[in-house]
Amino acid sequence: MARKRQSAAEDILNIAASLPWPLSLFIAAVIYLGLHHFASLAPLAVKSVAEIGEATQRTMLITLAQIFQYLLPILFVIGAGASWIKQRKAGQLHDRVAAFPKIETLREISWREFEQLVAEHYRRKGYQVKLRGGKGPDGGVDVELRLQRDVYFVQCKHWRAQQIGAATVRELYGVMQAEGAVGGFVVTSGHFTKDAEDFAHGRGIELVPAERFLGEVRSHARHL
Repeated sequence: MARKRQSAAEDILNIAASLPWPLSLFIAAVIYLGLHHFASLAPLAVKSVAEIGEATQRTMLITLAQIFQYLLPILFVIGAGASWIKQRKAGQLHDRVAAFPKIETLREISWREFEQLVAEHYRRKGYQVKLRGGKGPDGGVDVELRLQRDVYFVQCKHWRAQQIGAATVRELYGVMQAEGAVGGFVVTSGHFTKDAEDFAHGRGIELVPAERFLGEVRSHARHL
């Protein structure tokens, strides 16, 4: 069954919710100020037939600005609220795992929570974080990281008692090459095979098995 197409408003909400909430609030303010400027313009007085087209365009611009000067900022404010809630929950999850840094703790959470945990962890390490989200527990690049101008990709593998093979690392490397990322991370609740480690070597990909990830989460916890 084909997926129902989202409305433009839903697309904007999703974009705003995927951004850091302070950025979404900043965008809301900029949009309001910009559109308010156009909404406050006076209609153009028509003095000749030649000016009718320009006057009509100006009137349409003013009307649209009057409508969207409130609608678009409201959508970004709602998205900012959703982003804040997600970040707060991710922070609580991070600290909960840090308090009980065991592999069993990782395996008790869902694959979606694991992605959020990984994203929050790299946020605390100083990266700008964007959740891209694969189509399932094994799909695509899950988290995009930025450090100044450099872009890194993260693939999360929340598998139970599984070893991650070279195919996963090769997949990530292909996306890195295609999109120009300077490096990548594969974070798992399990372990990596020797073939995966060999393929990652020298390709800018860092493999993070469960034990190492738990240690890093504990070291970046707010409260223990």
